[in-house]
Amino acid sequence: MKQVLQHLRTGQIEVAEVPAPQVRPGHLLIQTTCSLISAGTERMLVEFGRASLIAKARSQPEKVRQVLEMIRADGLLATLEAVFSRLDEPLPLGYCNVGRVIEVGQGVTGFSAGDRVVSNGPHAEIVCVPATLAARIPDDVSDEDAAFTVLGAIALHGIRLLEPTLGESFVVMGVGLIGLIAVQLLAAHGGRVLGMDLHAGRCELARKLGCQSFLIEPGSDPVGAALAFSGGAGVDGVLITAATQSDEPMRQAARMCRKRGRIVSTGNVGMNLERGVLYEKELRVQVSCSYGPGRYDPAYEEQGHDYPLPYVRWTVARNLTAVLNALSTRRLDVGPLISRRLPQTQAPAAYEAVLKDPDVLGVILTYPAQPEPEQHLVTVHPVPVTAARPARPVVGVIGAGIFTKLHMLPAIRKAGAVIKTIASATGVTALHAARKFGAAQATSDYRQILEDPEITTVFITTRHNTHPRLAAEALQAGKHVFVEKPLAIDEAGLELIRQAHLAHPTLHLMVGFNRRFAPHTVAVKKLLQNRSQPLTLQMMVNAGSLPLNHWARDPAVGGGRIIGEGCHFVDLLMYLVGYPITSVQAITVGGDPELAEDKMTIIMTYGDGSIGTVHYWANGPKSYPKERVEIFSEGRVVIIHNFRRLEAYNWKGVPTMRRRQDKGYNSEVESFLERVATGGPPLIPFEELELVTRATFAAVRSAREQVMIRFGTG
Repeated sequence: MKQVLQHLRTGQIEVAEVPAPQVRPGHLLIQTTCSLISAGTERMLVEFGRASLIAKARSQPEKVRQVLEMIRADGLLATLEAVFSRLDEPLPLGYCNVGRVIEVGQGVTGFSAGDRVVSNGPHAEIVCVPATLAARIPDDVSDEDAAFTVLGAIALHGIRLLEPTLGESFVVMGVGLIGLIAVQLLAAHGGRVLGMDLHAGRCELARKLGCQSFLIEPGSDPVGAALAFSGGAGVDGVLITAATQSDEPMRQAARMCRKRGRIVSTGNVGMNLERGVLYEKELRVQVSCSYGPGRYDPAYEEQGHDYPLPYVRWTVARNLTAVLNALSTRRLDVGPLISRRLPQTQAPAAYEAVLKDPDVLGVILTYPAQPEPEQHLVTVHPVPVTAARPARPVVGVIGAGIFTKLHMLPAIRKAGAVIKTIASATGVTALHAARKFGAAQATSDYRQILEDPEITTVFITTRHNTHPRLAAEALQAGKHVFVEKPLAIDEAGLELIRQAHLAHPTLHLMVGFNRRFAPHTVAVKKLLQNRSQPLTLQMMVNAGSLPLNHWARDPAVGGGRIIGEGCHFVDLLMYLVGYPITSVQAITVGGDPELAEDKMTIIMTYGDGSIGTVHYWANGPKSYPKERVEIFSEGRVVIIHNFRRLEAYNWKGVPTMRRRQDKGYNSEVESFLERVATGGPPLIPFEELELVTRATFAAVRSAREQVMIRFGTG
């Protein structure tokens, strides 16, 4: 299928051939009939992409501060790699989609195949969207009119925050697409509306749509015009739909409001406010978030948990429905907002028009009436001939996120393996990764990898809850498996993998415990090989905070931070000791152990009497290095500083290792692929993989129940 993408580094817009997505639980699969280019938001994205690196940095000062902190902690080269990897990502454009439902995902009610729906899907021939971000279109609303629904919901949510009442007066600052919808919806609420804009044509259109308007020109007085419109008292509220870095819209809004007036901003404007005016008038200032309650909430969007109507009257979906009803009853007229209609294949020209012609408002992209059959696999490069080099592993990669493209795929390519197919749920990231790393194919169906007889080895880098199922399926398909940590997030998943491993003992199963393979770890392991006494080890992890709703903190998806990431450090200490873990005890900072799980100390004992401690703390600054390992042994100490250098006290023979950060990704992947090609025992015995996984389960349980958990002595 074809999809419109923008490359953030260059700003280039292309209509790419992308694997069609598949329906997922809680989602709808939709065949697009038309979509609308949002002249405001999408113009800003395109302009950002086309800006120089310096201009990009100037527009996002907070991001620059984060980059500087990363440089101090991880070094210049590692930081630049991460930054450019993110800028290299293709961005799917569009969020105003209309189409017909092809397939309804598991758990979805209220929709059927064939329904006409609006959604926030991108400019693609086929989209997969959460059912909670979609709404059915009334029969008397055309597809083109319905394409304005999402923008209408943005305007409507801002209006709801204004809380208009019959007879009040309002100013809408910026009468672009959202503003021209807002003036009509405010009038439908019984308000008197004054629209303001820098563009004469848009002010004229606002007048035709039933409101007064004021053209902002050099020397004009928007505040005076608003005061005159309100009879000198000041308007009851201001809705800002403009997009500018200037603070003037917010300052003017405050000056034109009456005492205790309301200001709501749906646009991206400067927020350097004048406190004196806000204080004297006791103004209420609020920023509107997208199209309503539920947006950006994973429970609502991804898990389909609707908010109960008696308590949250207007969610995203209910706002979409309200706009569609306004279109149906003709209280909202969007026909005059359509400037051009172009086929999706001419999307680059459409964006040029939006960028260069100020008279252009709504641009409708149209799609073929008879679409081509869904293709879940696309060829990116010529399929390699592998028979000539049978010892060279042929790899399929499931998952194409930032981590995969920054670490895994470069390591696989450097190791000399053939990357044949890359899979991702949307297909877009798989396509980009295939282009960048020379893979022959991109797919949205991971089963294409498992069913390919040429592919001998599968790398799994998806979200944590999918690891056991995908790893077990890959083993059952006769593939060697490298699964990024963690191996599993619960006992059921661990048992699933254990059974699959037992059924296929000759296949290699590896977990991405890369720190074992870091040069600094290798050097320290060698130093410890002749020790005669138990060790005491301490690892400090400056984990960094994550939002409470981040998927990695969700026990059902990411397993929580200790199981999901802490396993790295549990494994590293056990590897350095060289004996199995015999007990685990953990404590968290006071309060709810579930909320404080990312501020945990884990104490472990080992079969030789050694003691290891992992301090996994998320309450430190990003400017502080993330990882530090200290090993005390027989009157000596050696320290690994963030995998950049070694430091020794009273320890002879410690090599001087000051280098760019190296956490062992390349060595880990190269060693695994070499073992696949040449045979031999597993790099990490399954017993160790299982024990580390169980130790993380034990740490979480120990913190919650305040108990010590013991294992066999091995």
